[in-house]
Amino acid sequence: MSSKYALPKQGGLIADEVFRDLVQRYEKIPTLAYDSEYNGVRYIADTIVAAITSHQEKRPFVLGLTTGKSPIGLYRELVKRHKAGDVSFANVAVYSLDEFYPIEATDKQSRNYRIHEELLDHIDILPENINIPDGTLPRESVSEFCANYCKEPIDLMIIGIGEDGQIGFNEPGVNPRLETRLVQLSYQSRKAQLKNFKSLDNTPKMAITMGISTVLNSKRIILMAWGENKAGIIKHVVEDEPTSQVPASYMQEHDNIELVIDEGAASHLTRVQAPWLVGSCHWTPKLIRKAVVWLCGVVKKPILKLTYQDYLENSLGELLEQGRSYDRINIDVFNDLQHTITGWPGGKPNADDSTRPVKSTPFPKSVLIFSPHPDDDVISMGGTFIRLVEQGHNVHVAYETSGNVAVHDDVVLQNIDVAHELGFADEFSKVEKIINGKRSGEPEPRELLDIKGAIRRAEARASVRSFGLNPDTNAHFLNLPFYETGGIRKSPFTEVDIEIVVKLLREIKPHQIYAAGDLSDPHGTHRTCIEIVLEAIEVVRNDEWFKDCHLWLYRGAWMEWDLGSVDMAVPLSPTEMIKKRHAIYRHLSQKDIVPFPGDDPREFWQRSEERTQTTAKQYDALGMAEYQAIEVFVKMF
Repeated sequence: MSSKYALPKQGGLIADEVFRDLVQRYEKIPTLAYDSEYNGVRYIADTIVAAITSHQEKRPFVLGLTTGKSPIGLYRELVKRHKAGDVSFANVAVYSLDEFYPIEATDKQSRNYRIHEELLDHIDILPENINIPDGTLPRESVSEFCANYCKEPIDLMIIGIGEDGQIGFNEPGVNPRLETRLVQLSYQSRKAQLKNFKSLDNTPKMAITMGISTVLNSKRIILMAWGENKAGIIKHVVEDEPTSQVPASYMQEHDNIELVIDEGAASHLTRVQAPWLVGSCHWTPKLIRKAVVWLCGVVKKPILKLTYQDYLENSLGELLEQGRSYDRINIDVFNDLQHTITGWPGGKPNADDSTRPVKSTPFPKSVLIFSPHPDDDVISMGGTFIRLVEQGHNVHVAYETSGNVAVHDDVVLQNIDVAHELGFADEFSKVEKIINGKRSGEPEPRELLDIKGAIRRAEARASVRSFGLNPDTNAHFLNLPFYETGGIRKSPFTEVDIEIVVKLLREIKPHQIYAAGDLSDPHGTHRTCIEIVLEAIEVVRNDEWFKDCHLWLYRGAWMEWDLGSVDMAVPLSPTEMIKKRHAIYRHLSQKDIVPFPGDDPREFWQRSEERTQTTAKQYDALGMAEYQAIEVFVKMF
């Protein structure tokens, strides 16, 4: 299914023929930014199919392919087109970019296994035309293999960009003149693979990879990247000078290359962050606010102290030509931002709501909070959650997934031991045997997953109980099937997932829906969950109750909304911060020893508090009232 995740447009560059010339002032690689990964994938698939179809030579068309998360959607699209009869791979030779070393081709963590599972096993490519680095070679044969690997120029190379700008296993510090070779993997790269190999000890220390020089020898290159977690590195790749610290930046040297990304990955590019620096803009109220907030950051002034000269000297002269004086713009933006702040996220009863983000009626409201994992609700919007409950609204929370794979085995044994100490049956040895029998790369045993899911449900129940919500009636554990694979890799969501959410929506009939509108989650679960919610909303959109329903998006633990896009800001007092922290504390299995916490060493409560306090400081710097912390939301409809 195609993603319907797209925020309301806030204005931006007026794209015309001049735009292409102007944007090249910043972008050194031609870049296509699509509104969704799905549309970007379709463009790349169109390009591949057209190139294969137009190939008239007897020799096979040489296609270079990458592995990892970036190409998964593309491979699904290519398989779909092949099955529809749109393309044949019978005269195509494939060269894969890299492989771990040493590793068996049959190991589920291997690049070989992945590319077969996701693409090659489903198309009509000839086995002799499949070329993948051999992770089983004896060490003394590797150099000769690498010297002979992919000596002919690749007709079309498709490459994903790593989070640190890697191309294959060409890591920061790489020599761009090197070709295919055996490389030592950095600690960071091995750590990034923990989710697949379960432990650092099991993660390969080496890999075979095409070099930057090999890739640049391709006749045509398409780079791709999806999601906001790639936004920072994409800016370096596209706009900065080539450097060994960002290997993909060397792709600027190719004369037949393009980068295909989605809006999330494009979000740090100058054309998005500060489009007024690039060309003429369509000035919507949100874009004006974004520009003024940006200007305050550049000149280090609050909104009401900005001067006419500040606008002129920082490329915002066009904004002054829209019919308002600079001081009028200052006042309007100040008021606009001020009106996002409310202590009544469900609406204040019997109050003038003409400038408030939420209507005062009906009161109380039915509220449904969707939480991708069993702790995202309190981590990301815990203060607002608590306030909605305390202000008398009928608040429900729906935990979309079990979160079972994020429970460490040691935590399971500790909980089993506690049960025994309380006088229940001694199951410790039985559960320990199940844990010891796990196999790397295989799904976890269902019996163990059920225990882990129970631990997380109990923690979520304790969390909401701590601030007065009845978990028996108002906490819903959906256990969406797409998540229940027993491993880190999840299945695509289906109509079954959507129908579960539809049923709950029609049961609650909420006036407000809160959901994690977040594409930066490194595991992708947040992204899938918001897409399921949006698909479910499409099903109920014509229901009578839905006419009074609004969707508010919060962020996960990794990022926060830009103040230019915020529609509601809920300030938290020091006491409310403590209540929120205590609710997060109830999720004991996620404290200190989370299996896959990413590169951020802080615990979730620390990330949450620092993020909301930073937001409060940003409001303060713009001239607003000073608060302890602020949680912010974007209204999707």
